[in-house]
Amino acid sequence: MKRMKLLALLLAVCMVLGAFAGCGSQTPPPAESPSQDITPPPAPEQDEMTHDQLVEAAKAEGKVVVYATTSRIAKAGELFTAKYGIEVESSNLKDYELIEKVSTEGRTGTVAADFVLCQDAGRTFGELMKPGYLYSYMPPTMKDVIPAKYQDPLIFCNINKVFIYNSEKTQTAPVDNIWALADPEWSGRFQFKSPFGESVNSNFCTMITSDEWAAKIADAYKSHYGKDIQLTTPNAGYEWLKAIFENGLVLGSSDTTIAENIGIKGQDQVTMGLFVYSKTRYDAEKDLALAPIMEMEPFSGFYYPLYALMCKDAKHPNAAKLFIEFLLTEEGFSPWGVDNGTYSSNPTIAVNEGDFPLEVWEPILVPEDPEYCFANRAEVEEFLNNYIY
Repeated sequence: MKRMKLLALLLAVCMVLGAFAGCGSQTPPPAESPSQDITPPPAPEQDEMTHDQLVEAAKAEGKVVVYATTSRIAKAGELFTAKYGIEVESSNLKDYELIEKVSTEGRTGTVAADFVLCQDAGRTFGELMKPGYLYSYMPPTMKDVIPAKYQDPLIFCNINKVFIYNSEKTQTAPVDNIWALADPEWSGRFQFKSPFGESVNSNFCTMITSDEWAAKIADAYKSHYGKDIQLTTPNAGYEWLKAIFENGLVLGSSDTTIAENIGIKGQDQVTMGLFVYSKTRYDAEKDLALAPIMEMEPFSGFYYPLYALMCKDAKHPNAAKLFIEFLLTEEGFSPWGVDNGTYSSNPTIAVNEGDFPLEVWEPILVPEDPEYCFANRAEVEEFLNNYIY
């Protein structure tokens, strides 16, 4: 009898725990344990085909399905269909939605997409490539064109977000050091999209807590204030985040809205934001006044990659490979190339007049390190929770 009661008690406990585990949540799923190695398994062996053979095989499949974190995939799909007669079914998803969808489909074997265009380096590596749900494919026709550093995993393009100010009254940058944004005179005048609204913003906040960038931020503090920083947090990266939040950082819901808020003419004071450089096109489109700061100590913003990766068990693998090859050409990149701030991994595709090649931006921007982001973002987000919620 005692044995039966004990078994009943254990069963009841399991049912309660199961109920708690099954509760729904609006929060994107957390990353896997950061202690795990995120090195992805080798890509599946692939038959090398000529371009003409790939076209023939792709046309036989007749269709390709792609998930993307950019709405411009629809226009690229139209161009691809016009060129090859292959139907494109595209879905534009938020970054966390794409990661959750691909992870679920890969885990359950219900793969719908053939390839993805995705951002968020840490979670892409740790949650999608490591389990083998995504793998990198390098089109043979582009191997001698795309720099080796962009080939594995394949980077389709890089995108930058920079400090941009209202330039209506002055063409001279109002500040030259990130610590100026923690000074009382800049209270309420600096805007940034919520780190919890877009993964790359959270990754940026994570990256500046790395030893390398924290040391640079500490040096910038001394340059700005003339004394060594006194820490109340783990390092100078955390300290800067704390300082700008406590100085009235304005969190926005979209880079578009922030660009409009910063660039509108007739403001009494100069305002500034950290958002995608492509929004400077609003100068002409919306009669705004926006200009970047390219000499900011110790960084002028950050940049991040957009990956083109194959899905395991794709139903239309050859059409996906042909589309990836197409995206690496000038025609395939054209939906992104119309604006500043997006840089093809194909170095033969020139940047727009008035922009600068990525080689100019790289030294003054904070890059994403997949391993560091995957291992440390949860800790940084917990710190940010103190100010955002």
